Amino acid sequence: MDEVNTQHGPLHADVAVIGGGVIGLGIAWEARRSGRSVALIDPAPASGATFAAAGMLAPVSELHYQEEDLLELMLESSALWPDFERNVTGSSTGRSTGYRTTPTLAVGADAADRRALADLRDVQLANGLVVESVPLREAREREPLLSPQISCAFDIPGDHQVDPRRLSAAILGALADHQPGDSSWIPGAEGGFAVQDTAAGLLWEDGRVVGAVLDSGIEVLATETVVANGLDAARLNGLPDGMSLPLRPVYGDILRLRVPDHLQPLVTATVRGMVRGVPVYIVPRDDGTVVVGATQREDGLSASGGSANPVSAGGVYQLLRDAQVLVPAVAELELLEATARARPGTPDNAPLLGRVERREGEGTVPGLIVASGFFRHGVLLTPAAAKICVGLMDGAVDPRWNKFRPDRFSRPLSVPRASTDGPSADTSYPLPKDHA
Repeated sequence: MDEVNTQHGPLHADVAVIGGGVIGLGIAWEARRSGRSVALIDPAPASGATFAAAGMLAPVSELHYQEEDLLELMLESSALWPDFERNVTGSSTGRSTGYRTTPTLAVGADAADRRALADLRDVQLANGLVVESVPLREAREREPLLSPQISCAFDIPGDHQVDPRRLSAAILGALADHQPGDSSWIPGAEGGFAVQDTAAGLLWEDGRVVGAVLDSGIEVLATETVVANGLDAARLNGLPDGMSLPLRPVYGDILRLRVPDHLQPLVTATVRGMVRGVPVYIVPRDDGTVVVGATQREDGLSASGGSANPVSAGGVYQLLRDAQVLVPAVAELELLEATARARPGTPDNAPLLGRVERREGEGTVPGLIVASGFFRHGVLLTPAAAKICVGLMDGAVDPRWNKFRPDRFSRPLSVPRASTDGPSADTSYPLPKDHA
């Protein structure tokens, strides 16, 4: 993409989406489908956590103890995935997302892993989810390269997968599918939608958010501004006074390996395993590769002076070791890529999603929506996040999702004073430094 064209002065859009990860892309696409013009603000879309994600759409397997509040949202989003994917690909034969509805197979390596998976199954069944025990012989008939030493197998028909890199490319292609003169075309933006710059802060006028100012100083003016830039959301200038976005980086190492012809297919569906109490997964791709992952670390490696997204040597060793326990042929694959990215976690591991309340009973901040902190569930929750955000733009509020309000960790926010002359110091909210 080229740099932002400044000859038009400020850019004008119905919606400004700050952040081009899978969540921001999904929101931008749904907003476009609703008839709005959308400016997507990101210097390198889909290069963060989305780039490393495995793409498992797993509301059943991702049910964790003490995180049951997330289940309803995960199931809602899982149900939205078929239509969401169909709308993204449309009639274009050149867009593919790698979406598969093949059931996931969960397996355990030893007796302790069998007990742990059985205990988790009890929780899943108690929540109305479908998890079926599979005889080991049948499991190995489905996946012939599984180790004969596995201790148990469970079929999870509700857990599917998508390729996040192909999905991101497909959404970007769909967003670019318009022409100058269309109502969705934004003069000055690359392709009529892309703003290849970083948002420095929010713009305010008369107590409402009216867009964003970029690092370059250019303004993007919008009726609705969606903060969907992951960990960077907490660092934006101009957030409402008193608002806290307690986001923390949680790194995950992930491997991509090529399967030689004589071992194709290594697995036909996602295999999620437990090896000596440690989770590991193997996800097949349409191009003959597999993704191996499941590490989760909050360590000092990223602050050690090395790369911005350091890969843990111990993490790579652990992933290869445990994947080979479940599928010994993993040892014969070609290691193509080892990647790590930080996912935005919150104190309760649930997303920050929705509008921002001023004070109890005093309404929300106009023009501002937050969609961050999706942690492990960003790809899965993309359709639901997009639907919820566009619903809020339309004035629809679903009380089921109030538990994920982005201000739930904040002290009561200040009420802006009236202003009639645009952004000024006569407001209770801090403004970006260039506009204070």
